[in-house]
Amino acid sequence: MPGSSFGTLFKITTWGESHGKGVGVVIDGCPPKIPLNEDVIRSMLDRRRPGTSPASTGRREPDEPVIMSGVFNGMTTGTPVMIMIYNKDADSKAYEPYADVFRPGHGDITYQAKYGIRDWRGGGRASARETAARVAAGAVAKALLDMEKIEVFAYTVELGGVRVNKRDLGVMDRNMFCCPDMDAAEKMKKRVIDIKKKGDSIGGIIEILAKGVSRGLGEPVFDKLDADMAKALMSIGAVKGVEIGAGFKSAAMTGSENNDRITPQGFSTNNAGGILAGISNGDDILISAAVKPIPSIAIEQKTVDRFGNPATISIKGRHDVSAIPRINVVCEAMVSFVLADHLLRQRAIQ
Repeated sequence: MPGSSFGTLFKITTWGESHGKGVGVVIDGCPPKIPLNEDVIRSMLDRRRPGTSPASTGRREPDEPVIMSGVFNGMTTGTPVMIMIYNKDADSKAYEPYADVFRPGHGDITYQAKYGIRDWRGGGRASARETAARVAAGAVAKALLDMEKIEVFAYTVELGGVRVNKRDLGVMDRNMFCCPDMDAAEKMKKRVIDIKKKGDSIGGIIEILAKGVSRGLGEPVFDKLDADMAKALMSIGAVKGVEIGAGFKSAAMTGSENNDRITPQGFSTNNAGGILAGISNGDDILISAAVKPIPSIAIEQKTVDRFGNPATISIKGRHDVSAIPRINVVCEAMVSFVLADHLLRQRAIQ
């Protein structure tokens, strides 16, 4: 399937379906001598696993990564790194009633239009299950960034209309939504429980923060750092919008308000989100990603079958109420890919 690869020098190709034998990734261009083992990958995959919040699906996948190649004695060798994750808890029977019916909000109707065939078991390649492979590869990217003292964090700033009033990254590991505001996290929990009882779903907003990024990463004109960030995040199925820095708020500002004044100590503000003219300026990189509600809901919806006949559908089975917080680490992984790729590209011209 074209479009399953991402990156230039640090390049990943993911593969696999939701209810197939497994999912995985091949990473080409990973430099040698980066410390890596299954434990490093597992620590990131554990953050994506269900069961950590009332918003999560009931599917129980152990997500045990198996490094098939590219690592020797705990170090990358410079050859392609392949990581395999076997599916252990797929239940295809729950999807049999929808085999000929297009689920609203899903890729069923577009995959059918493009290929004339689709894997209806859990959405196949369009399933969020594919993101497990991204997270596994994200662990490799982060291992590379760690050597440059670059840190990437993803946290929830809005869920179901509940928005944070503060950002204390020290508390985001102390609640189930990776939220930097404990009061808001408690309100989010109540909101999720209420929505779940109604058989509906909700969306939210994730912020991704990258600290320690040096100046000079990014390529003019079409491979701008912010352009690649937007593409990386928009490639996640549930993400429907991306903002860099002040984003859409900058449209209501004057130039004097939006410009980040430069002082001997650095920038006085960060409306640019750490990127100017598509190149990192040395400030923190700040990105927001809008996450849509999960389309699989129990509430009855109108649709059509693949023959064009009208139908109604109420989707049962094991589904998230919200992609948050499991999607947070996926966003973190995608931003880490872009930084790793552009870091290697900058090294190449120096």
